[in-house]
Amino acid sequence: MVTGIIGRKIGMTQVFDDKGTALPATVLAAGPCVVVQRKTVDRDGYDAVQLGLVEDRPARVSKPLAGHYRRSGVETDKVRLSGIREVAVVDAQSGDVPQDGEQVRVSLFAAGDQVDVVGESRGRGFQGVVKRHGFAGGRATHGSMFHRAPGSIGQSSYPSRVIKGMRGPGRMGGDRVTVRNLRIIQVDVENNRLVVMGAVPGAPGGHVLIRRAVAPRREPVVAVQDTAKAKQRRK
Repeated sequence: MVTGIIGRKIGMTQVFDDKGTALPATVLAAGPCVVVQRKTVDRDGYDAVQLGLVEDRPARVSKPLAGHYRRSGVETDKVRLSGIREVAVVDAQSGDVPQDGEQVRVSLFAAGDQVDVVGESRGRGFQGVVKRHGFAGGRATHGSMFHRAPGSIGQSSYPSRVIKGMRGPGRMGGDRVTVRNLRIIQVDVENNRLVVMGAVPGAPGGHVLIRRAVAPRREPVVAVQDTAKAKQRRK
């Protein structure tokens, strides 16, 4: 069975549960995806499928990538793919694994499942230590010229160098971020939509990988006490 699917982030909204509580949610366009390559233990050493997201807009395909699609039986003139990712396969002996050219849809998931969403965070450009690492900086009064500087970054006599890994200014954002254990609120199979509770990394329109939770969070167990016994204890 395939454990994930590729999608795009549409944006955030809110969903009301049965009790009327507003829940922050993210709408994702999940799939449909086409299997570009099926990887097996005998040939590749592990079980996985290489997926490509079907796009509405035409996408330019290089000749090597077009040949890769052609070997899988995917016609680039009819199916426009982008955002190729590799997804693990579990229980490959069951026979429920799609082969080359077959589709993987959002019906893979159901409401209540927990998923991990992998995406690329928004790029913030070159930033200082206050915004990048949360440094407090110096005081802003009494003629201080030490407002947002990083402060001391090393010693003069020993070791006479800057320690490797010292936090400083630099490029912020644009990193691979994984948000774990997001619960699925709604699954719209007809429109290929997925609504998960919580925030998802990246800007709207960015590619995300939605996979089954690697370490799902346990449900809290609520102890229900007998009201009659509780009243007797109070007396």
